[in-house]
Amino acid sequence: MKIEEKVKYFINEHHLLDKDKKYIVALSGGADSVCLLLLLKKLHYQIEAAHCNFRLRGDESYRDEEFCVNLCHALQIPLHRIHFETKEYAHLHKISIEMAARDLRYSYFENLRKDIQAEGICIAHHQEDCVETILINLIRGTGIQGMRGILPQNGHIIRPLLSIKRKDIEYYLQENKQNYVTDSTNLINDVQRNKIRLDIMPMLKQLNAGVVDNIYSTAQHLTEANCIINDAIKKYLTQHSIFSENEDFGLHSGYKKIRTESIENFSSPEYLLYYILSNYDFSGSQIEQIYKNLHGKSGKVWKSNSYELLIDRENLIIKRRTEILDKTIKIPEPGTYVFDETSKVIINNIPIYKGFQPSKTAQIATLDADKVKMPITIRLAKLGDRFQPFGMKGTKLISDLLTDLKKNLFEKQQQLVIEDAKGNIIWVVGIRTDDRFKIDSKTTNILKVEII
Repeated sequence: MKIEEKVKYFINEHHLLDKDKKYIVALSGGADSVCLLLLLKKLHYQIEAAHCNFRLRGDESYRDEEFCVNLCHALQIPLHRIHFETKEYAHLHKISIEMAARDLRYSYFENLRKDIQAEGICIAHHQEDCVETILINLIRGTGIQGMRGILPQNGHIIRPLLSIKRKDIEYYLQENKQNYVTDSTNLINDVQRNKIRLDIMPMLKQLNAGVVDNIYSTAQHLTEANCIINDAIKKYLTQHSIFSENEDFGLHSGYKKIRTESIENFSSPEYLLYYILSNYDFSGSQIEQIYKNLHGKSGKVWKSNSYELLIDRENLIIKRRTEILDKTIKIPEPGTYVFDETSKVIINNIPIYKGFQPSKTAQIATLDADKVKMPITIRLAKLGDRFQPFGMKGTKLISDLLTDLKKNLFEKQQQLVIEDAKGNIIWVVGIRTDDRFKIDSKTTNILKVEII
């Protein structure tokens, strides 16, 4: 089968591209990306090219850029270009040059995709790239997900060349008398992928000439097996109450709660946990430690880039990572006040009326206005805070109250209180008011505090 037919079949088999939509081709100037550009143009897809100059190889970087400019001009394909200060970015974010280049490249592609209203970004990964990725994952330690290698599509990233090998690409370019540039750093075995490509793969091919085909075929089998596993997990998740969410009101942040019992009742608890937590950016090693600590001491916290996970009794609690700001606002008089981006505080002073009933909802507190000394202050609860809970004679530590109510660590960290000008806590927000400020038979004015 000719290369064009093989790529066309692969695109159709995996439903990768639509001729009525626009796509970006990531063009480095190397053989792989040049081949991808020519093939998609020949197959009559709507394409525009994008080239990144990372300024890492001196004159060679500008040579590559100029090549891409001339090639796209000759083919009448629009080209988008960008220059990056890659070394500075890597130093600033304390990551490797390779990781910096990857972050910058994919961030730019995605922003460009949105700007020009493209459907996806076509990357020129081929079979050897997929096999190299599998070997890298295997060396690092991986599960079935990592053994799948590179997928034909991941979100808006599309890889139409995964069905062909490097030698197919070189043959196609030679047949079409199309030249390309070579990145000299790819010829030095100084990074992990280059070591695998230049040293390990030739050794494996000596053992078995069909090693690329065999490993790639194994990856396809594992992809199919993974689909079966994921279907079983989805069915289990729909049949069992795995998650419960808090009633997120006012100034409290929402979270998801996972019952550990539901995890352990699955045929493969650790894999189910991986399936769930990988969606929250937790790494495989983190998930392994979380699984080992399912029945460990409550209060242990793990953090991913975007989320935090807490072991709390027989539950795992997940919430989005947010900086705990010691935000305090002082309210001098009745009115409406903005607390943060999503919450407001409404203070009203109203005369008592016949048939009045104190608030029983969590968002509203009703107090004797004449007992409260203005201004009042809203702040986070602090260690040592005390108040006299409604209906009690003595005082109680707020920390003890929260523990008695089985509040988890995340809830305790976000618990707000309102105190008056004398420093008396009049309301543990959403939980209980102070008995000393309750409405009684002598009350003439009501202070209504509402959080929305």
